[in-house]
Amino acid sequence: MAGAVTIGWGSSVPDNVVTNDDLAKRLDTSNEWILERTGIRERHMGGVTSELAIAAAKEALASAGMEPGDIDLLVLATTTPDALVPGTSAIVQGALGTRGGAFDVNAACSGFIYSLVAAHGFVLAGSKRVLLIGAETLSSITDMNDRTLAVIVGDGAAAVVLEAVPGQGELLSWNLGADGLLRHLLCCEHGGYLFMDGKEIFRRAVRIVVDSAREAIVAAGVTSEQVDLFVPHQANVRIIDAARERLGIPEERAMVTIDRYGNTSSSSIPLALVAAITEGRLHAGDLVLLSGFGAGMTWGSALLRWGG
Repeated sequence: MAGAVTIGWGSSVPDNVVTNDDLAKRLDTSNEWILERTGIRERHMGGVTSELAIAAAKEALASAGMEPGDIDLLVLATTTPDALVPGTSAIVQGALGTRGGAFDVNAACSGFIYSLVAAHGFVLAGSKRVLLIGAETLSSITDMNDRTLAVIVGDGAAAVVLEAVPGQGELLSWNLGADGLLRHLLCCEHGGYLFMDGKEIFRRAVRIVVDSAREAIVAAGVTSEQVDLFVPHQANVRIIDAARERLGIPEERAMVTIDRYGNTSSSSIPLALVAAITEGRLHAGDLVLLSGFGAGMTWGSALLRWGG
C-alpha cells in the first residue's frame, strides 16, 4: 500500500494589486463596506490561467528539488480554462515537459480538494510523483461593474508536488459531495459572467463546510480539538469564522488569506496552504484540515497528517 506526502510547493499571483479603494473609485462601494462584509482588503488581477499555473508549478518543482521529467502525472484544478479544448493541463504539461498524463478538474472552489483526493488515488494505483495545481483567473469571467462580485474575486495559482511513500502517507481521511440541483445558485454560462445568489450561498455554505469537515474528522478517528491548522476555502471571512466556531477551532488555528487574495476559487485553498508553509505555521506531524465548497454545488474536506 502506498500513500503520498507533500515535498514541494509554490504560488504565483499577478503583479497587478487591486485594493478596495481602487474599486471604490468606480463602483458604489467603499473600503469599509467590502472589508466588513467579506474580509477582503485587496486582490491580484490579471494574467492567463496557464501562465499562472506554470509559474506556480516551476516554484513547486524547485522547492521539491525535482525536474519536470520526474513527474508522472499533472492534475490542474480550474474553472477558468484558457480554452474549451484542449484542457489547460495539457498546455501546462507542454510548457513544463512533465511525463505521463495531464487532466483538468472542474469542481469550482472545491476543485483542489477533489484533485488532492484523486492524486492520492493515482499514487495508490502506482504513480510516483504528482504535480497538483490550482489556478484561476476569475476576473476574466466577472462583470467588473457588478459590485457584488467584482469586489470578491481574485486571480492566482498555487501548486504542490506529492511523492509516493510506503504506508498511508499524509491523507488520513476525506469527504466529497455534490448537489447539482443547486447549480443555479452559482454559475457562469458559456460567454457569460458569473452569477451568485449570495444570501443563499452564505446560508448553505457554513452548514456544508461544517458537515463535510466533521465527516472527515470522524473518519480519521480524531477530534476537532486535535486539528492544528484549519485551511478553508477563502470565500468570505464571516463564513470562515462561523464554520470554525461551530467546529470548535479557535481563530489562531485557522489560516485566513482572503484579505490579500480575495476569492480565487480552485486556487484559494492551495494559496492559503502555501502561505501557511512559508509563514512557518505548519510543522511535521500537524493535523491539517482542508475544507471548501463551491458551485455545483460541490464540497469537500481532507484531513492530513503533515509529512505523513
